[in-house]
Amino acid sequence: MSDAQFPRIRQTAIDTADPRGLADFYRQLLGLNWSPGDEPGGSYEKAQVEAGQPIDWVGLDDENGTRVLAFQLVVDLPRPVWPDGNPPQMMHLDTSVPTFADLERHRDRAVSLGAEIISDQSDDPDEALYVFADPSGHPFCIFVQPD
Repeated sequence: MSDAQFPRIRQTAIDTADPRGLADFYRQLLGLNWSPGDEPGGSYEKAQVEAGQPIDWVGLDDENGTRVLAFQLVVDLPRPVWPDGNPPQMMHLDTSVPTFADLERHRDRAVSLGAEIISDQSDDPDEALYVFADPSGHPFCIFVQPD
């Protein structure tokens, strides 16, 4: 019998038409690692290829080996339009960095990895941030939040 009072969040799963590509974007952006077997050429990918099926699920872990993000295949997924579009965003990730200099550095990194800036609020004195669209169109934010 378990003594867990509440369920814990295991991971956040993000729908995409390209699980491998979007996972690699976030892997590089956030410094995450492929979940065991989910790395390119790993056991999961080999099994999918051998079965003649597309890669439909890829996971990313933090430095402790805890799964934090997963990416699942959804064919013909419409690109969300932020903030009030059709289709609307159905999720977004908020991330933070400790300084404005870090914000600018990570803005450049995000763009170089394939993100698109969709709102520049970096001059907000109370909450400097950028809103981006990832390569699948999902919005995500990078805020300045001192440690």
